[in-house]
Amino acid sequence: MHSFDLDLKNISKIEGHTHMDLKVRDGQVAECNLKISENKRFFTQAVVGLKYSNVPMTMSRICGTCSAAHVICSTEAIEKAFGTKVTEQTMRLRNLLANASHLRDHAMHLYFFVLPDVFGIDSVLDFGDDLHKWIHYGLDVKEAGNYLSTIIGGRAIHPPNAIVGGFTKFPTKEEVAEAKKKLKDVRIKIIAIIDLLYNKRKDFLFKRKTNYVGLVNNDYNFLEGKLKTARGTEIPEEKFADHLDRVVLPYSHATAFAFESKEYLVGALARMNINKDHLNPHTQKYIEKYLKVFPSTNVFDSNLAQAIEMLNITDNSINILNTEIKPEKPITIIPKKSTGVGVIEAPRGTLYYRLDLDEKGIVTFADLCIPTQQNILHMEKSISAYVESLIKKDKTKEEISFEVEKMIRAYDPCMSCAAHFLKIDWI
Repeated sequence: MHSFDLDLKNISKIEGHTHMDLKVRDGQVAECNLKISENKRFFTQAVVGLKYSNVPMTMSRICGTCSAAHVICSTEAIEKAFGTKVTEQTMRLRNLLANASHLRDHAMHLYFFVLPDVFGIDSVLDFGDDLHKWIHYGLDVKEAGNYLSTIIGGRAIHPPNAIVGGFTKFPTKEEVAEAKKKLKDVRIKIIAIIDLLYNKRKDFLFKRKTNYVGLVNNDYNFLEGKLKTARGTEIPEEKFADHLDRVVLPYSHATAFAFESKEYLVGALARMNINKDHLNPHTQKYIEKYLKVFPSTNVFDSNLAQAIEMLNITDNSINILNTEIKPEKPITIIPKKSTGVGVIEAPRGTLYYRLDLDEKGIVTFADLCIPTQQNILHMEKSISAYVESLIKKDKTKEEISFEVEKMIRAYDPCMSCAAHFLKIDWI
C-alpha cells in the first residue's frame, strides 16, 4: 500500500505565503493541511477609529487584485448602516467596476495560470509560436478590464473615484465608446478559451458533491440579490453570518469558515451552478452547449465557469454602457449609530463585511469573511479525496504532485499564481 508525505512549499505571491502538508498512510489521506503563513495584517483593527469616508480605500489595500470588491463591499455596508440610498446610475457604475475587476482577475488566472496546465507546459514563458496567440488573447482581455476600471474607478486597482454615496469623476463619451470597442473586440477571444476548456474537460475531471453558496439575481450581477445555496436555502444578506461557523486552524494563520457546520464552496462554480439561468441572453445564445455542463460537481469546472463569466461580463457591461452617464453629486451622508452589512460577489466568491459605526460615523467594530477563507475546508477535503483516487489509479508521486497543483489552481485561491512554481520535497 502507498504511504508517503507530501510537502508543498511556498504557494505564494498572491495574498501571502502558503504551504501544504499531506500525509498518506496505506493508501488513505490521514492529514491534509493548507498552511497559510502570511503574517496577520489586522485590517479589522486598522479601521476601528476611522471615519466612514476613509474606510473603503483603506480596506482596498487588503488585495490589489480584488481591491474594487473591498471598496464596493465596505461602501455597501456603510450605506446600509446609515440608510443611504444611492442613485440608479451609481449602482450601474458600481456594477461596471465590479465587472472590470472580475474580467481582469479571471483573465489573469485562466490565460496565464491555467492554460499551461491545459497544454502540459510549465508556464506561458514556454509557449511556442503555435500557442503564442493565447498570451495576446489574455493580455487583450485583461486590458479591456483594466481600461473599464480606469474610466469608472480612476485606476485599474484601488479605484479612488468610488466613494460612499456615489462617484467623484465620470467617464467621457469618448472613453465609453472606447471601452465598448475593447469589450466587443475581446468577445471572440473569450469564446475561444471557453471552447478550449470545454473540449479539455476529460483531462480535468474530479466530481465531488457539496453545497454551493452565492448571490442570485435576475441579471447575474455581482452586487445585489439574495444568498442562496444549492440545497435550496435562501438567506438575506444581513443574516449570512448567522449561518457561518468560524474554524480555527492551528497550523494556519488564516481562519476557515463552515456553512451550518459543513464545508461548502463559493466562487464562479457556485455562481454558475445556482444562477446560470440569469446570464445575459446574448451570452446564452453563443454558448448554449457549454452551459449544459452546469450544474456541475466537477471541481475543475470552476475554470469553465470563470470563462463563461468573462463573456457575460462583456455583454452586461456593453448593455450598461449603452445608457448615458452624466456627472452627478454624491448623496449627502448623514451618520448615525448603527450596524451595516455588505455582501457582494468578489472574483473568488462571496465577500462579507460587517461594520459598526457611532453617531459621528466612526468605526467601532469590523468583521470580514473572505472568499478564500470560506473555501479552505473544501479545498483540503477535495485534495484528500482526489489524492486517494489517484493512488487507486497507480499514479506516481510526480503525477500526483502535478495533479494536486492543478486542483489548487482550479480553486483560484489568492495564492494561485505561485502554484506554477511549486517545489515539492518528497519524504
